Amino acid sequence: MFPGYLFLPPPRDKQEFIEVRKAHGLVALLGQGWDRPALVPSRDIEAIHRLSESSQAALPHPYLKEGTRARIDRGPLVGLEGILVRSDPGKGLMVLSVDLLQRSVAIEVDCTMVSAA
Repeated sequence: MFPGYLFLPPPRDKQEFIEVRKAHGLVALLGQGWDRPALVPSRDIEAIHRLSESSQAALPHPYLKEGTRARIDRGPLVGLEGILVRSDPGKGLMVLSVDLLQRSVAIEVDCTMVSAA
């Protein structure tokens, strides 16, 4: 699901951190030192675990947050850019604006057809 990433529990002490750092092929550990590792929330780890044990297909998808400038990549509106204001699964809401006119329109979009602009 996330090539190049391995999720580990936080090291218990500095020695354990050093042993992990010695792993062949390791590029980096995320965080600010052995005593301040970057932590993935347990709810996210649980979701990844449940998905990996299911037969549900998982496809890569752009990481988009509401308020992000986005571009439609496929379909009849390909190339249009706007601001993603709602990113519900499947259907999102994108606002297209004409600054000169100070007018906007909102359109529903399939979020699988949208990427960051």
